[in-house]
Amino acid sequence: MSVRTLPLVFINLGGEMLYILDQRLQALNTSEDNSEKGIWSENDRKRVMTDIVGAMFSKDFMDELLKPQQLYSHRTLKTVLTRLAHTSIMRLSQASMDKLYELMVMAFKYQVFLCPRPKDLLLITYNHIDTIREFVQHTPVVVNQVDETHRKVIEVYSSLPEGELQLLRQTLLIFFQDLHVRVSLFLKNKVQNPNGRFALSASGPVPHGIDVPGLIRMFDRKGREVRRGEFPTGGSYTSPIRQGCFELHGDRVIRLGVNIYSGNHPEETYISKPPSVKKEGAPNLLAKEELNLLARLMGSMKAEDTAETATGFRINLFTTDGEEGGTGTSGGADQSSFEVLNIQAIQDEQAATQLARIAGQFAEGDELSESLSTNKGADLLAMMDDL
Repeated sequence: MSVRTLPLVFINLGGEMLYILDQRLQALNTSEDNSEKGIWSENDRKRVMTDIVGAMFSKDFMDELLKPQQLYSHRTLKTVLTRLAHTSIMRLSQASMDKLYELMVMAFKYQVFLCPRPKDLLLITYNHIDTIREFVQHTPVVVNQVDETHRKVIEVYSSLPEGELQLLRQTLLIFFQDLHVRVSLFLKNKVQNPNGRFALSASGPVPHGIDVPGLIRMFDRKGREVRRGEFPTGGSYTSPIRQGCFELHGDRVIRLGVNIYSGNHPEETYISKPPSVKKEGAPNLLAKEELNLLARLMGSMKAEDTAETATGFRINLFTTDGEEGGTGTSGGADQSSFEVLNIQAIQDEQAATQLARIAGQFAEGDELSESLSTNKGADLLAMMDDL
């Protein structure tokens, strides 16, 4: 297992998360019939992007992340990314975050599958960083943070040998191997099968530095070519495209890692099955290390909780959130500080208010029982808040 995988996973998943959030917030900027402005303004969207990117690329956070360490579980990464998303004025329901994480993971998995060479994983990462930089181009301070992180990534990964890069790719494939969530965008473009597995093409350009298959050359003892033959390849391969730029700025050539949601409507991207991450039945041998990682990473992020007078917004990103996750009633204790925004869903306001009051009573009872409990399985985020 490569000890250099975690930074690439975090940056690429974080980039995919920002792509989806940007799309959803832009969709909320107008009403359904485009006749008037929506709830979220363009300034709100920019503020959310700036807050999240600023926390994501903070110096202390990235310095800790770039240290050699093992890749941790999906549960830990989802926790870190949830805290990252909540560094802004936006709050995501649990159901939204679960589905958002699956979209992020499946998008990055598809990119890793199509990656021509292990080294091109860096180009995928740079495509994400380039797009993130465009999100915050109106804030020079945050752009400088992104540039500084980009330089550190180049410094760490540009000198890695091909064997280490291949081990990194293999670690990523192991990390993704049990995830087969169906995504409507992939199904529509016929790059994913109904069983959730990707349909890889046996045609197209070969990786840079590789000859087009189909030719057999035979040499004599003196190294002179004496005969040529051909064999069927089973596909239609072409000469490799030019190599992408691995510097701070430049043409990456490959399109893997760019924002695939920018030209699509919100309703065109959804997942069609419950979360498929395997539950960890056996004790996790890296649990202590994961908690230590979270403690270090969360220590460099600003606290998620805001003052009682602060104003925030809770967002349900997907149509079925209210049905599957009960998000319309999950914020009973927080109704005074957060406004629930349901995308593509209409709820009865009076019923929702009444249910929220009932849920709030349960929440108060749960908090009392948790305060008296010494169970080691206390909420992970609460542990982070106490650090």
